Amino acid sequence: MNALLMDYLPVVIFIGVSLVIGLALLVSPFLVAYQNPDPEKLSAYECGFNAFDDARMTFDARFYLVAILFIIFDLEVAFLFPWAIMFGGLGDLGFWSMMTFLGVLTVGFIYEWRKGALEWD
Repeated sequence: MNALLMDYLPVVIFIGVSLVIGLALLVSPFLVAYQNPDPEKLSAYECGFNAFDDARMTFDARFYLVAILFIIFDLEVAFLFPWAIMFGGLGDLGFWSMMTFLGVLTVGFIYEWRKGALEWD
């Protein structure tokens, strides 16, 4: 049992040091920070002037469609590169699983296209 503890001693030390550093980084701003803010520092700042409208306004749905489009292409690239590197060893199952994945992404892309997310007025 003593040998087992000696094997994990570096891990325990690493976790302990990480906790001490993390807690020090969390506590130090409260100890070091300047605690006397003036009204100007506490005022709302937005591009040099006070806010004149509510920040909870509704957004156009096209912004969300563009976000979905980004996710579609981001996923495609994230999965396509490792697949291309391992293409020779994957066989037919690997090929058809990637074609199914690309088909699903194509359906998402066609949905975006039909909804008009690619056209800005």
